[in-house]
Amino acid sequence: MTPQRINLVTLGVDDLARSRAFYAALGWTETSWTEGVVFYQMPGMALGLFGKAALAEDQGRAGTTLETGAITLAQNFATSEDVDHAFAQAIAAGATSLKAPEAVFWGGYSGYYADPDGHVWELAHNPFWTVEADGTITIPPME
Repeated sequence: MTPQRINLVTLGVDDLARSRAFYAALGWTETSWTEGVVFYQMPGMALGLFGKAALAEDQGRAGTTLETGAITLAQNFATSEDVDHAFAQAIAAGATSLKAPEAVFWGGYSGYYADPDGHVWELAHNPFWTVEADGTITIPPME
């Protein structure tokens, strides 16, 4: 078993119907849905959306008020034009712009938005990484 991996990222959401509509507007397709939780299959992992109260209970912390954590989720794209397109699509779907895509100090291009629950997403083009057609990235090894 490979210890350096993540199989599932679960985001706590205030309104599951609103969040499902937001991700559908981005073109995401649900893989599985049960009462209170929805999953999206991605290359090598999955994303889940789970109502915050139910998520706290599932974690063994019933009654705890879950907040948005200090984390950034990211999507990498093959070109800066792809970043611009994805950013515009997110804003049109109801995301809040945090930083419009722009050239950045490390030689790439990126921008940030928050989804309807405040989860922060970075959209980036890193010219030093390879992005496959399915979105899988390859980070070159350090020399």
